[in-house]
Amino acid sequence: MNIYKSIILGTVCAAVSMPAMAQNTRSGYFLEDYTYRFELNPAYGNSHNFIAVPVLGNVNMAMNGTLGVSDVLYNVNGRTTTFLNPEISASEALGNIGSHPRIGADIKMTLLAAGFKAWGGYNTVSVNARTSMDIQLPKSVFSLLKEGVANKTYDIADLGAFANVYAEIALGHSRKINDKWRVGATLKFLVGGGYLDATLNKAQLSLGENDWSIVANGDIEANIKGLKYKTKENDRTHHRYVNGADIDGLGINGFGVAVDLGATYKPARDWTVSAAILDLGFISWNNNMLASTNGDKCFNTDRYTFNADDTQDNSFSKEWDKIRDDISSIYELEDMGDTGGKTRMLGATMNIGVEYTLPVYRKLTFGLLNTTRIQGRYSWTDFRLSANVSPVKCFNAGVNMTAGTYGIGFGWLLNLHAKRFNFFLGMDRTLGKVAKQFVPLNSNASVNLGINVPF
Repeated sequence: MNIYKSIILGTVCAAVSMPAMAQNTRSGYFLEDYTYRFELNPAYGNSHNFIAVPVLGNVNMAMNGTLGVSDVLYNVNGRTTTFLNPEISASEALGNIGSHPRIGADIKMTLLAAGFKAWGGYNTVSVNARTSMDIQLPKSVFSLLKEGVANKTYDIADLGAFANVYAEIALGHSRKINDKWRVGATLKFLVGGGYLDATLNKAQLSLGENDWSIVANGDIEANIKGLKYKTKENDRTHHRYVNGADIDGLGINGFGVAVDLGATYKPARDWTVSAAILDLGFISWNNNMLASTNGDKCFNTDRYTFNADDTQDNSFSKEWDKIRDDISSIYELEDMGDTGGKTRMLGATMNIGVEYTLPVYRKLTFGLLNTTRIQGRYSWTDFRLSANVSPVKCFNAGVNMTAGTYGIGFGWLLNLHAKRFNFFLGMDRTLGKVAKQFVPLNSNASVNLGINVPF
């Protein structure tokens, strides 16, 4: 579908070109004096006040996915080629691709931030720009491309892409209840920039020896100020369909609210249990622009019969024209206009952690963290086992191994926190093998750095 290709490619381009950066590194969850631990669990408080260097306080870039360059590009006889090369067997090519390959990013840039002790606890104020995006392709898409017409039925539903862009003003407070408990909460006021959801709800292709049948159903919903779909008329059917979109100036297009809630508990001197739920909230969007197939669109070759007599209604030329028109109607989305406002939940994230301090060397701790994002078909989970050390007062570091939806990886974080200067650098997933053009062979990579002024 041309319109789906355009939307998905546009989303990918936006992800690459956006100056915003990804969410806080989970490698710092158990690292003492990592300045932005409060964004991973609002119960955490720093031992010092701080002011972020504008824009540079928390810069974080990341991409996660289950589909990498090495899954679609191969080396055959010294040349780089795609998985469609006939010298690569279908079993080899499709064996490297999961059932629902996807690529996504959760993007965040801290514009302003500060933390200070007052009112019986630790308080934080921050202004952030955020973007969440994901693209998902069912494996059957790759199967169809590789196998071609193979007298099979292909179900390529659940193909989709979404993007969510908004800003937040966050006010947080944490306090110690007693020697065992510490709790915290952050209230967020949200300003919506734009939301896009493109979904192929149904796409079934039955390609048999005697007949072909196709059923398709798809929608694109966009909450973007000033957006209008471009339409074009089919010269033969005189049906107007969506063939692109124009945006006449960007702006605020919705408001919402969310909360972060967290707690830590020390059942014993050397053990700490913690839990948090983040981004529990919604945005109420304006003008939901809908483009849709407007129900199921069907095509079946059994409907057509050919007559050698050119004067008949079912002559060869006339039947071919009907087939062409009916096939085109399958992917021609209609502009359904503005369907009004729509309220959408954010993708909530849960962090659950257990930390153990080594009794013989209390500057060394070990932690196990589970992070789960709850966002429908784009949900994911991650387990991270870490070791964290604070050898001197002004420096600490952590290393960790991770496994989950996006595979196995290695993360680390270095944190320098001198009296008037704080700098941290780390990766949740360290960059692995790269191609000659320095393109990562998988879709998991991140880098996190920040400069802040403690006082």
